[in-house]
Amino acid sequence: QVQVLESGGGLVQAGASLRLSCAASGRTGRSYTMAWFRQAPGKEREFVTAISWSGGSTYYADSVRGRFTISRDNAKNTVYLQMNSLKPEDTAVYYCAAVAGSTTYYSRTYYSQKTSYPYWGQGTQVTVSS
Repeated sequence: QVQVLESGGGLVQAGASLRLSCAASGRTGRSYTMAWFRQAPGKEREFVTAISWSGGSTYYADSVRGRFTISRDNAKNTVYLQMNSLKPEDTAVYYCAAVAGSTTYYSRTYYSQKTSYPYWGQGTQVTVSS
């Protein structure tokens, strides 16, 4: 199976920044559409952002648009999540997810659904204090 590993979480004050990394290890030469989800205690896992396998398209939840930026390095099969102006409500376990890339058109709904991604990391904790 494809292995997905997140890193970079931590404890920061409101207004600070963090950068998360996610590496996908699978078949050599294969590209993946990748996404970030997050889950706070007692709440459902929610979509944060996604990037297509080519890097040409990105999608953001309204709650993070303008503050978070997703990018990728296809040579390393790695995606990054730059989080700026962090708020206490951003506190959650952040999960990286991946699915094999395709040239087929997919809607925003596809990218934002948990069921679209067969490969998941174990999560990294992000805590933002007020």
